[in-house]
Amino acid sequence: MPVVIDGTNGVTTPDIEINSGSFGYVTGSGGTVTQETSKSTSVTLNKPTGQITMNNAALAANTTVTFTITNSVIGSGDLLVLNHISGGTAGSYTLNAQSSSGSATINVRNVTAGSLSEAIIIGFAVIKSTTS
Repeated sequence: MPVVIDGTNGVTTPDIEINSGSFGYVTGSGGTVTQETSKSTSVTLNKPTGQITMNNAALAANTTVTFTITNSVIGSGDLLVLNHISGGTAGSYTLNAQSSSGSATINVRNVTAGSLSEAIIIGFAVIKSTTS
C-alpha cells in the first residue's frame, strides 16, 4: 500500500502513491461522468479524481456557465485542481471552483469573441485542505 508522509508520522492511504519523485492518485481512484442536458446540468462523481465531459450546448462569447459536482470526497475548504484536458479549442476557457461539504460549484467561462458549442473534458483532482 502506498504511503503518504504528513511531516510527523507516516499515514497509509489507498488513493495516493509516491513513486520515483512523483505522487498522485493510484489506478482505480478516478472516474468519469458526462453532463446529459446542458452545460449547467449538475453531475455526480464520488471519486477524488476524474473527468467531466461537458454537454456540447452553445456557450456565448465572454460568458460563464456554472454547474455543481456532487462528490462525497469534497470537504468545505478543499481545493479542486481543474484543467481543460481535451475536446474543444485549447485556451478558449477559464475554469474555477468553489468547494463545500459534499460538492463543488464549477465555473466555465468562454473567453473568446464567439459562441462555442464544444463538449470539453475537464480533468479534476481534489486536494484536502486545512487552515489549522
